Amino acid sequence: MYSANHWGGSFEIAMDGASEDDDSRNMDVDPGAVSARQHHHELDETQQGWLLGPPEAKKKNRHVDLGCVVVKRKVLWSAFWGLVAGFVVVGLPVIISKSIPRKIPRPPPPDQYTEALHKALLFFNAQKSGRLSRNNGVPWRGNSGLKDGFDAKDVKGGLVGGYYDAGDNIKFHFPMAFSMTLLSWSVIEHSAKYKAVGEYDHVRELIKWGTDYLLRTFNSSASTIGHVYAQVGAAKIKSKTPDDHYCWNRPEDMAYPRPSLSVTTAPDLGGEIAAALAAASIAFRDDAAYSKKLVHGAATMYEFAIRGSGNQQSTTYSMHRPEIEPFYNSTSYWDEHVWSAAWMYYATGNSSYIAAATRPELAEDAKAFYDILDFSVFSWDNKLPGADLLLSRLRMFLNPGYPYEESLAGYHKATGLDMCKCFRRFAAFNFTRGGLALFNHGRGQPLQYVVANSFLAALYADYLEAVNVPGWYCGPNFMSTEDLRAFARSQLDYILGDNPRKMSYVVGYGNRYPRRVHHRGASTPRNGVKYSCTGGYRWRDTRKADPNVLTGAMVGGPDRRDRFNDSRMAFGQTEPTLVGNAGLVAALVAVTSSGRGVGVSAVDKNSMFSAVPPMFPARPPPPPAWKP
Repeated sequence: MYSANHWGGSFEIAMDGASEDDDSRNMDVDPGAVSARQHHHELDETQQGWLLGPPEAKKKNRHVDLGCVVVKRKVLWSAFWGLVAGFVVVGLPVIISKSIPRKIPRPPPPDQYTEALHKALLFFNAQKSGRLSRNNGVPWRGNSGLKDGFDAKDVKGGLVGGYYDAGDNIKFHFPMAFSMTLLSWSVIEHSAKYKAVGEYDHVRELIKWGTDYLLRTFNSSASTIGHVYAQVGAAKIKSKTPDDHYCWNRPEDMAYPRPSLSVTTAPDLGGEIAAALAAASIAFRDDAAYSKKLVHGAATMYEFAIRGSGNQQSTTYSMHRPEIEPFYNSTSYWDEHVWSAAWMYYATGNSSYIAAATRPELAEDAKAFYDILDFSVFSWDNKLPGADLLLSRLRMFLNPGYPYEESLAGYHKATGLDMCKCFRRFAAFNFTRGGLALFNHGRGQPLQYVVANSFLAALYADYLEAVNVPGWYCGPNFMSTEDLRAFARSQLDYILGDNPRKMSYVVGYGNRYPRRVHHRGASTPRNGVKYSCTGGYRWRDTRKADPNVLTGAMVGGPDRRDRFNDSRMAFGQTEPTLVGNAGLVAALVAVTSSGRGVGVSAVDKNSMFSAVPPMFPARPPPPPAWKP
């Protein structure tokens, strides 16, 4: 009897017949060897548990199901720690660097042009007439000309203020107005540079001193006027009676008659005063009340200037005036008409002014598109190159098209030709051996012409840069914007000391500069003595250096052979002028690198057009949304 098997089946492990035969044949063989030759028999897990005991524990790879992919947990941890390491190595330093307050980038250090600019502006402080403030900056100057214009009964308070023109004590309104136009133009284009070098408020104060005075020279509150005052003070050639040339007095000591000269026909003077007031109104756009006052005065003066122009009776303001003609004789007034009309358009946005400036008949009268050498020289007597560039600006930046395109294209072409004539390689003008351009053909006062045209060259380069144009063609020769700037810098470098004499022609700049300037105020000591009309001759004729340094004054300049006579009697070389320093200031601020690289672009493209309406009609509003 067998024990009961409650699970069913036999307790014995069954073996097939072949195994029994093998066992019987190999009874005397090593059981281990026999078992090795036997057919391998797989055991299930239950049997292995009975016979072999529990299996060794095996390490299993753990996995994480990410939904779209199954990833080993080890790989996932490696990726996580890699991200942590990347954050520590890369992200953390970036966060720290971003959290540290950044220093505001500083502008480049002042270059030689900026240093000269600071001094050149001081010259205007020394030329002021009227009641001066305590912080005028020129300690040897005081109140003067407080009775100017008292013979002008129609001017309330007289003609007190303004600027003395040069080394004498006359106030010539024609070059004074041009000087204010130049300063205002430089402020409009380069206000950011003026701010960067700390001269913005100063230059605007100088402009306002001039424009306040110009508004007194006529009834600026009226809409129609019949005359304008052309100058205060007078002199005649080889005069033997006390006047502003015969006497050698400080402005504070003047005791001779100073007449106020008015003119009833002034198409040139009127046009320049209108341009000066219009340009200043743009420079003072942030002062709405003053800007409006300037615009009104400019409009009144412009109407006076163009009244009767072109008829046989119309003459220049200086014709047959012996007190004016030998000094600031205007050779034409058509250039002032183009010049003033352009400025009036920019100041007001009134299309009648741009229509006048681009009128073909006006261009013909002004000979604006004629290839005449001297018409390409910018000066107090010839505004055509400035008008060419001013109208080219409109075409380059706004491109108004019809009906102005043909005329504007002509002015733009004229600008290109004007610039080509600046280069020595084209031999339009002679140059000294030291490299100074002789725009006035070797006559006296060469530097005032050099700086005015250097300003236009640098400004045209800025315009080209602003519209991303690398240059223009002079015939088959391509000239780059850098060529223009190099020309302007070469002329200023010459003036500041890079010349055969190694001499600066700006008083107070450098170690060697003119010491005997043809200037009454600079040459006469302020020692409490009031010298008579002829008593000041001792200071004019002495070879001693000036007791008062006329800081920033640019003198007339050397001759065609780079020679310079530092003598008060050589007034063509040693006398400074208002227009000369205005051109110098404009050229210096145009070429200086101070302020560039800290958000200051080449020019301010928009301020000039602040009053100009859109050239094209605005887009109509979209139609209202359709509703069912």
